[in-house]
Amino acid sequence: MSTGSSMQTIKCVVVGDGAVGKTCLLISYTTNKFPSDYVPTVFDNYAVTVMIGGEPYTLGLFDTAGQEDYDRLRPLSYPATDVFLVCFSVVNPASYENVKEKWVPEIMHHCPKVPFILVGTQMDLRTDQTMVEKLAKNRQRAITVEQGEKLARELKAVKYVECSALTQKNLKSVFDEAIIAALEPPKPSGGKTGIQSICGLL
Repeated sequence: MSTGSSMQTIKCVVVGDGAVGKTCLLISYTTNKFPSDYVPTVFDNYAVTVMIGGEPYTLGLFDTAGQEDYDRLRPLSYPATDVFLVCFSVVNPASYENVKEKWVPEIMHHCPKVPFILVGTQMDLRTDQTMVEKLAKNRQRAITVEQGEKLARELKAVKYVECSALTQKNLKSVFDEAIIAALEPPKPSGGKTGIQSICGLL
C-alpha cells in the first residue's frame, strides 16, 4: 500500500474469465449506473476516494482482460496489489471452475500473500427464466451461494460476496470487503504484522 503525504492508496485488481461482468462491476460501482451502451474489454484504471475510520483513502481499481490472449500481459498489473477480486459468474459454471483451475493459482504464483475476495457476479440472472432454461439445455445449473462459500473456504479467500452490477445489489459490499481485507490482511504465522503491500515487483 503506497502512503503519500496526503492519502493512502489501496490497489485493488480484478481478475476472472472474460464476459463474467468484471468491467460492468467496476463501471456500475464507480458511476452508480449500469453501462447500457458499449462496454469496453477493459475499463480504464479508476480511483475513488473512500473514508475509513474518518481517514481518506484512495481506492485504485485495476481491471484486467480474462482472455488467454492477455495471459502474458495481465501479470504486469499485479505488482504492489493490496487485494484481489477474483470474479466468476454465478450463471457460468465454467468460470466458477476456472477460479480454482486458473485464477487463484495465477495470483498466488505472482502475489502469494496478498488477500483476495471471491466474487459471484450476475446474481440477478440466477432466477432469470431464459438463463435457467439455457443452463438446463446444457445440463447445468447456476452456482449456489453454498457452492461459492465452499470454494472460498477451500481456496482460503477472505470472503465470498455475490453481487449484481445491473441492480447494484451487494455491489458496495464487494468493495467494502476488499478495503477491509487490504487494511487487515490475514497475519502470516510468525510473520510481520502491519499494513503493507505484499506483492512486489518481479
